[in-house]
Amino acid sequence: MGDIEITRHGATQVLRFNRPEKKNALTAAMYTALADALEAGDRDPAITAHAFLGGDGVFSAGNDIGEFVASASGDGGVMQAIIRFVRLLPLVEKPMLAGVDGLAVGIGTTLLFHCDFVLASERATFRTPFLDLGLVPEAASSLLGPRRIGHPRAFELLVLGASFDAERMREAGLVNAVVPADELAPRILAVGEALAQKPPEALAAARRLMRGDPTAVSAAVEAEAAIFARQLRSPEAAEAFRAFIEKRRPDFARIRGA
Repeated sequence: MGDIEITRHGATQVLRFNRPEKKNALTAAMYTALADALEAGDRDPAITAHAFLGGDGVFSAGNDIGEFVASASGDGGVMQAIIRFVRLLPLVEKPMLAGVDGLAVGIGTTLLFHCDFVLASERATFRTPFLDLGLVPEAASSLLGPRRIGHPRAFELLVLGASFDAERMREAGLVNAVVPADELAPRILAVGEALAQKPPEALAAARRLMRGDPTAVSAAVEAEAAIFARQLRSPEAAEAFRAFIEKRRPDFARIRGA
């Protein structure tokens, strides 16, 4: 069993984050496994939908900070794996579902902007601390955030780094419903089963009409990725990562005065 557990429930491909010792923080290998599974599932006529799930009390803590540090030091493979995954998200042809229990940080939240149906447990929390790490939003969240939940809330989430609870995300419109934790996976899989009963060509056409042309979303992915890669090697990010490892507050004022 790997850090990404890929199974099938009927016609639903289930992609479960399975790295509990690191709160399901995503590594390059995990991004690659997710991208491979999405591409394979889209090609497989027996698959109707993709469902993202985490573990008990943790969806995902976001990108693995250790790999970010390695990437900033010149390991280009990490960024390549991340960019491949986020480039794919606007292009996935089959419905994407997500069940969020507990912590959803960084990509654990921005992934949801691409999903068609999202349920959250009562203990789910959503946070995107990109700026706190000297970085910028990713996965086209700078475009989809304001589009999906409105600019003021998106600014609060993506720039201020505020934490949203499940009910606030439901009110914002990113979460369909808040359910007890033990009902989360069964209800997501029931949605997958319902989709499998729909006429497949009509389902695909309806989803394409609702999502529209992905060109602008893909362009946002590329624009963010270019700035993200630059910021990853910036003095701001270096100070943020040092502070994270040393368990202290970063001193960005010192950098501004340098």
